[in-house]
Amino acid sequence: QQILILSVLGLELVSEQKWIAGGVCRSLVRLDGKTVLVTGANTGIGKETCRDLAGRGARVVMACRDLPRAERAAEEIRRSTGNGNVVIRHLDLASIYSVTQFAKDFLGSEDRLDILINNAGVMMCPRWITEDGFETQMAVNHLGHFLLTNLLLPMLKSSAPSRVINVSSIAHQGGHIDFDDLFFSRKTYSPLESYRQSKLANVLFTRELARRLRG
Repeated sequence: QQILILSVLGLELVSEQKWIAGGVCRSLVRLDGKTVLVTGANTGIGKETCRDLAGRGARVVMACRDLPRAERAAEEIRRSTGNGNVVIRHLDLASIYSVTQFAKDFLGSEDRLDILINNAGVMMCPRWITEDGFETQMAVNHLGHFLLTNLLLPMLKSSAPSRVINVSSIAHQGGHIDFDDLFFSRKTYSPLESYRQSKLANVLFTRELARRLRG
């Protein structure tokens, strides 16, 4: 009976680990001739996503705030995949000016955009206020990506069929958006509540964008 209980517990732990890890993409579709833009691309999920996309033959544009670190990541991806068509561009999602300039430069130099992956994010940081007066987690995780997506939408439409992928978190399930105090100006700041709010905003934006672009 003890062995049975331990076995069941072990299976539950494995199942929970797989659930937390999320799904696995098993697609091997080639992306030759496609252009993909990934934000927050020099580390973690963003970097590995870029590696996979480059391995499929896509032109990968890595949008990052830290250019030296981004170039090191890009060079590593070029070497490991044999795809030299991996480029970096500066983007600071905490700055409206930076996002606007990035979009302007991108639209002026690229001829297509097939996939936009809004991946960059910050998590559980203190209450920092951006130069535009926004709380940082909401600014970087949602507002910057919202603006970027809308500025690039004309090119996404002209490159159809195209895709917009917004990276959120299971933490959105505990989120609540306080439209009267988005930036915790009046209520006590909670890093967790701010993060949850920004991730819920990602999900709501995704649903509304899909509704508006349906068909």
